[in-house]
Amino acid sequence: MLGEQRLVNLADRVVEVSGVVGVVLGGSRARGEHTEDSDVDLGLYYRRPLDVDALGALARELAGPGAQVTQPGAWGPWVDGGAWLRIDGTAVDWIYRDLDRVRSCWAAAQRGEFAFHAQVGHPLGVPDFAYAGELALARVLADPTGELAALRQQMATYPETLGRALVARLWEAGFTLDIARKAVSRADTAYVAGCVFRVVLLCAHALHGWAGRWLVNEKGAIASAGRLPAAPPGFTVRTHGVLAHLGDRPDQLQAAITAAQALLDDVRAICKAPHQPIPCGTAGDPVADASGRLR
Repeated sequence: MLGEQRLVNLADRVVEVSGVVGVVLGGSRARGEHTEDSDVDLGLYYRRPLDVDALGALARELAGPGAQVTQPGAWGPWVDGGAWLRIDGTAVDWIYRDLDRVRSCWAAAQRGEFAFHAQVGHPLGVPDFAYAGELALARVLADPTGELAALRQQMATYPETLGRALVARLWEAGFTLDIARKAVSRADTAYVAGCVFRVVLLCAHALHGWAGRWLVNEKGAIASAGRLPAAPPGFTVRTHGVLAHLGDRPDQLQAAITAAQALLDDVRAICKAPHQPIPCGTAGDPVADASGRLR
């Protein structure tokens, strides 16, 4: 396992590359939830033009002659690009983040605006506010100008407007269950499974928004939501139970949808969520109290 000082030394080398503004430690290691087998995720925050050739030369110096780095955007519009390396026997991922795009997504989150974007490896979609959440949850390793630290300090305060928007998005979960019911008579397990998955992830995001906590990935989202103090009792077990026992008969699918509806109703009750979309700022729009929780 790479030690703390080794990580800092690596980050100091990376920020010497033209275009790299700073380097952070992200993922499970930043959260203190890693195991010995966990990858080391290093976020490389850059501004164009990024000197990919120099970055590649450094990767080969650190990880061997076969190491390769990508151009920005090579891994898709939201994962961006980077490198999969092995340094000192440890898997180290370099993950690009365009700093100006991060700032743009942060500004949108502060306005309560967000969307889930199609991206390989993200079945619900990448929430654009994840760029802000990633930096808020990360640990800065190298930041010569102090820009990352200043931005991260802003992001430490979760935007109440974003929380309200995520709770309001529960209307989609209700609509999704309504259309899932149309597939019951056809015993279309695959369609119902897709709908139920979307519903429970929207619930997880709403619970995190209500609590003012960043959620940036589908992986572990249900367990994370279940650990929130305000989560419905047994949220994680109930959610996994719904998805694990969908069945392939109409009565089984109907039972699963009923169980998912009960989960959604419990989340709505906790978050005081409307059943229909309410334009932001109109009467009935949930607001936050002094503690930052929505009411």
